[in-house]
Amino acid sequence: MFMSPAVLIAAAIVLPPLLYVFYTSVNGSALSLAAYGEVLTSRLFRETLTTTLLIASLSSLLSLVLGFIVALHLARQPARRRTILMVLVLLPFWTSVLVKCFAFTIILGREGIINSVLSWIFDTKIQLPLVLNLVGLLVGMTNLLIPLVVLPVLASLLAIDGAIYRAASIMGAKPARIFWTVTVPMSLPGVFAGLLSIFVMSLGAFVIPALLGGPKTQMLSNLVDFYNRQVLDWHKASAISVMLFGMVFVFAAPLALWRWRKV
Repeated sequence: MFMSPAVLIAAAIVLPPLLYVFYTSVNGSALSLAAYGEVLTSRLFRETLTTTLLIASLSSLLSLVLGFIVALHLARQPARRRTILMVLVLLPFWTSVLVKCFAFTIILGREGIINSVLSWIFDTKIQLPLVLNLVGLLVGMTNLLIPLVVLPVLASLLAIDGAIYRAASIMGAKPARIFWTVTVPMSLPGVFAGLLSIFVMSLGAFVIPALLGGPKTQMLSNLVDFYNRQVLDWHKASAISVMLFGMVFVFAAPLALWRWRKV
């Protein structure tokens, strides 16, 4: 009830452009699905779709593993220290994605900080390809997504009653067994929420693939930009946008349903 005004305002802002994109994708009043047919039969679209799903899956899994480790460490800290460490976790949000991408090009470039340090250590010229490829893209995506995993996972970990750990320890369970039989199962709600959230965000990533990825790591959002600005085929660009929105909705629906049931 209290969220209704905000929801109505958001709908008034978001729905008109979305409806116009859908209207453009069906060729306006002609109501033609030709753009969808051309896109679906395009080899470029199929390869980009495969790349998008692959990158979204890899970056989500990598962010989940690293984020879970960070959340587990935070959950074991005293409340005051945890607050200070949370500031460090949220620190990446204080900087624009665009600025961070340019920073990563300086760090990961062939003449960047990492290659320069390695060249100095081994006393030879080293130029590892760490940017404009899958490596650079995953680094940028992981940097963006990890805080979004830490928050829900940490909430699930803090909700676990400490008496459960003590009971398991009294029964003779070793730390590794306690982790796999108590910590992991009881943190699954946060893991599930965090994983779906970052996967949905990964599907629509644009800036990071454009600046840190290479020609073989372009995603659907970059393909929309290609058709929109270079090919000037707004019907195909709109059709891809609608399909990308549909994919995001399909993956986001389970998260929304789960949260609704929890409430």
